[in-house]
Amino acid sequence: MATTLLVPISEYLKTVYRPDCDYVDGEVQERNLGEVPHSALQGFFVTIFSVNRKLWGVRALPEQWVQVSTSRFRIPDVCVLALGASPDPIIRTPPLLCIEILSPEDTFSRTQERIADYTAMGVEHVWLIDPLHRRIWVTENRTQHELDTEALTIPGTPIRIAVAEIFAELDDLEAGRL
Repeated sequence: MATTLLVPISEYLKTVYRPDCDYVDGEVQERNLGEVPHSALQGFFVTIFSVNRKLWGVRALPEQWVQVSTSRFRIPDVCVLALGASPDPIIRTPPLLCIEILSPEDTFSRTQERIADYTAMGVEHVWLIDPLHRRIWVTENRTQHELDTEALTIPGTPIRIAVAEIFAELDDLEAGRL
């Protein structure tokens, strides 16, 4: 029977993990590394939020520590904060949006656990992107549904990203236009 080595939070926070790891109730959990479609979409979202930073009043951070509870740290693929949010090295207040991009090795149930941690923290918007099957799920106010509109939005903000624009990134990759 395998045993799990429990690590104190202080040790987790001062250790460099390659790749970054989540911390869940004393256990350091590896995150699946993204392949090119994952990385391309991560870059796409960071870029589009950065280009529209002032207009949308946001700042996008890739792979940022988010302390979702006293004993859990998650690292979303992209974390979007409202401008003026605390510049602390670890995000401890609910971000405006967390974006998760599935890697081929990710399981839906493990991803749902991550999303549950974000919503329990108070994150009202989570986008889950599946580049392989070109599907998107949106979690708003703890309710998840598959996207059935032409754009990702956050109500009450000017944020609007066309789904066709997101998947055009993948089309370019498949056509060899890196």
